[in-house]
Order: sequence, then structure tokens, then C-alpha cells
Amino acid sequence: MRDSGSRDDGATGAKRRLLLRYDAGVSPTVFREGGFRFYFFSREEPRLHVHVHHESGEAKLWLEPEIAVAQSHGLNERRLATVLKLAKEHEDEIRAAWQAHFEG
Repeated sequence: MRDSGSRDDGATGAKRRLLLRYDAGVSPTVFREGGFRFYFFSREEPRLHVHVHHESGEAKLWLEPEIAVAQSHGLNERRLATVLKLAKEHEDEIRAAWQAHFEG
């Protein structure tokens, strides 16, 4: 595991450690929840985005100018809605992990 640094969570002022786990060194996992893995590909385009894997399919989400589905394969509407909800809930964490991985 690689420690990507700390950040202020804003609510309590406490520092929280962000951890990125590396799979084959090029696709760090930002977080896992509800059977979904949110991760980056290290050798891809510079526009801020995140990939999502689930046993039933996968998606790519843009984070700018707003969170939106860029591509999806195999995920039904309910799962895509869950993916978008999770991305919005974890947006700050995803952005911090992006910055630590690609700009850090």
C-alpha cells in the first residue's frame, strides 16, 4: 500500500489518511463499497475521471464539469444510479486521491 497523504475532513478538522491500494501498479483503488470498486488507470487521459467495476459490469465517470457517466457496460439503471450516488458521496475523496496519484 502507498500512503497518499492526509487531508482535513472539514467537519471536525481532524486529519484523515487517504490510502491508495495498487493493483499491478497501475490501477489504484480509491475505495470499495456495495460491491463496487472505484479506481484509476494510471496511463490514461488527463481529464478528471474515475472507473468503477462491479461483477455485473463497469463504468467510467467524468468528475468535471460535473459527475456524469462517460461510458457504461453491463450495469443496469439501478446500479448506475448507485454508482452516481456513491461518486457524489465520495467526491472529495476521489478528487484528493486523483491529486495525490497524478499530481503528487
